Amino acid sequence: MIVLRKILAGTGAFIVVVWLLNTSLLATAPEGAKPRLIAHRGVHQIFSSEDLDNDTCTAERIFPPTHEFLENTLPSMQAAFEKGAGVVELDIQLTPDGEFAVFHDWTLDCRTNGSGVTHETAMARLKELDIGYGYTADGGKTFPFRGKDTGMMPTLEEVFGAFPDGKFLLNFKSQRVEEAAALARMLEQSPVWQETVIGVYGGSIPTRESIRLIPNLRGYDKQSAVSCLAQYLAFGWTGIVPGALPKCAGDHTGELCLAALGLAAPLHRAHARGGERGHPARAVWRGRIYIGDRRS
Repeated sequence: MIVLRKILAGTGAFIVVVWLLNTSLLATAPEGAKPRLIAHRGVHQIFSSEDLDNDTCTAERIFPPTHEFLENTLPSMQAAFEKGAGVVELDIQLTPDGEFAVFHDWTLDCRTNGSGVTHETAMARLKELDIGYGYTADGGKTFPFRGKDTGMMPTLEEVFGAFPDGKFLLNFKSQRVEEAAALARMLEQSPVWQETVIGVYGGSIPTRESIRLIPNLRGYDKQSAVSCLAQYLAFGWTGIVPGALPKCAGDHTGELCLAALGLAAPLHRAHARGGERGHPARAVWRGRIYIGDRRS
């Protein structure tokens, strides 16, 4: 009985210690800290997420529209910034004529009145397409955006020109290394634009090459995210911030990576307490928000 009580007491003490090291009650945001809102593709139409796979045409399953904005367009980005977004995440694809088209889908068939692979289509042709052509909320009976969004697919250069003070997270949609070289040339020619890019992610090959080519650029892919979080998963629950973690978590993209895996809150608490290894105390109150739809 005495041995059992000692085991129970030890277990209880261990649970209390773990709770104290991880509870949000002991973490406070720095004075004046505000949530950092990230708009996914700007303000966009949302859709049913049931039975989704890589080939699902999400434009054909949107909910009845409550606003006129379509993803990855200049008006949708403007609306996101006006709603308070600090960062807009957008998708980029390098076209044969050397432009970055801002468009999510691998092919054009779902959303537009065009067809074929997006990155194999010249930007001049992409500019002719109606990017709202395929959207329907009633199984194809009506198409609320058809005929209203011709020529609305922007280039990345147009985005940077329209929002010189904006901040953007770029998502590579392919594994083509030439996309990294093209982005590096673009930012080298207009250094001020590098300040607008908070990070890159997506295709691992262009992501890693972009980080190599572009000074101070942040980014992550699946492999680097796993590597970054391995130590945290092993003993981060103790309240100690692993030495490798701030290299990932100290930037916006790392925090997004953590949030995606449900690990942002423990990291925030560790930062708020000051952590270990001399890392400065701070709380990172940032996250991801879907602006203009039913999720937040």
